[in-house]
Amino acid sequence: MSEIFEKFSKIGIVPVVVLDDAKDAEKLGEALVAGGLPCAEVTFRTDAALESIKIMAQNKDLLVGAGTVLSIEQVDKAVNAGAKFIVSPGLNPKVVKYCVDNNIPITPGTQTPSEMEQALELGLKVVKFFPAEPAGGLNMIKAVAAPYTQLKFIPTGGFNSKNVRDYLMYDRILACGGSWMVKKDLIAASQWDKIKSMVKEAAEIVKEMRG
Repeated sequence: MSEIFEKFSKIGIVPVVVLDDAKDAEKLGEALVAGGLPCAEVTFRTDAALESIKIMAQNKDLLVGAGTVLSIEQVDKAVNAGAKFIVSPGLNPKVVKYCVDNNIPITPGTQTPSEMEQALELGLKVVKFFPAEPAGGLNMIKAVAAPYTQLKFIPTGGFNSKNVRDYLMYDRILACGGSWMVKKDLIAASQWDKIKSMVKEAAEIVKEMRG
């Protein structure tokens, strides 16, 4: 499990992807790799998610996972399709325990100290913080992180190329999840060069902030 989180740490920004049509998956995966963020959290918000994961998982240079996972059934479908990690918006103990028992890396969404303690009790060392900006941003993360020195965070929600910088500097943040470089309208318009350019810009921010 730790190998996946080490990759997250190196990548720095995990692109959070919503695909309405699986035909776009291959090109998007290529743009992510070429731009320097070889990772995709494909959210289970559309009917195309499962097929998109299958297609993107065929790209051996791309680390592909499933987001917005709400049930054990979705975990199984995602993993069978090739997902290497699971992300959920909240902390569902049944889903987390299932993933832990089956050595499937999972980062459930947390916001409160109670949820973070629950995550620790379930054996996790990395959690999502969601939605990051609306829930108080970096100051909130620093405040709730202080008592839980074992935990690292992947904040997601409300990021752009400007406000993500401060988050990347904080040593308790493993990576940030963001979708500004993979916007749905750009994908729908097949603007792969534009996406690659924005991904490259995001990758350069990681280098600038983390060296």
